Amino acid sequence: MTADWYPGIRAFCQHWNHAQTLQNTFATLEQTFAEEQDACIDAAKAMVECACRVIIETLDDPQNPKKPTESDPKLGKLLGIATQMLKLGEIRHRAFSDLIREYNRLAEALRVLRNEAGTISHGRDGFITKLSIHHRRTAILAADAIVTFLHEAYIEQGLDPLHTLEPYDRFELSNTIIDKYTVLKVDEYQDDGFLSITAKLPNDDEISLVIEPSRLLFGVDRQAYKAALDACRDAELMDIKSPETNLEEAD
Repeated sequence: MTADWYPGIRAFCQHWNHAQTLQNTFATLEQTFAEEQDACIDAAKAMVECACRVIIETLDDPQNPKKPTESDPKLGKLLGIATQMLKLGEIRHRAFSDLIREYNRLAEALRVLRNEAGTISHGRDGFITKLSIHHRRTAILAADAIVTFLHEAYIEQGLDPLHTLEPYDRFELSNTIIDKYTVLKVDEYQDDGFLSITAKLPNDDEISLVIEPSRLLFGVDRQAYKAALDACRDAELMDIKSPETNLEEAD
């Protein structure tokens, strides 16, 4: 078995390489499919569900949320919401609309196959006969078709920096133009140790920001954040071990 069976899933997971749960699901799919285990059917369904949830979380508008409120929505509902957020339903073409409905039916068929044949999500008879390779391939191909459909539509969407789960590097063009025309000015030092800056925009508007050390380090350099955390934990431990020092300073 090779990755040629699921190029769309691989592309989606490479794009969202910072989504750890997605990567774990993908690793399970790769391993179980390569080992010809029926559990790859569970992984195929889970991959479609995970893809739908990633897109919904990324595109959902907090002011007008469409994310399902139930804890375990059906796969067809997740796919329907995802396609709605991708604005695919706004394309007025009967044949295209019929095709989208077929994707929903495909997702439902994959869910039913997982329920009936998956070996991980539900307990099975320990002596149940292994399914054919055609079952596994069909599940993988169905999942890949749905994920590819969603991913390619998502790539064509304009990213919204207010709500996106995309990393900073994906906004290269936007970042470049902001860096070109925006000037940062460091304000006077604050007693609480926070960084106070003012961003001056090309239209002379100003945006004032107060940034905690932890937020700055976490957002810019995770290694620096970890180093600061280790040093601060040591400092806090020293404070706990030396209460008399704190009392002397208070006097």
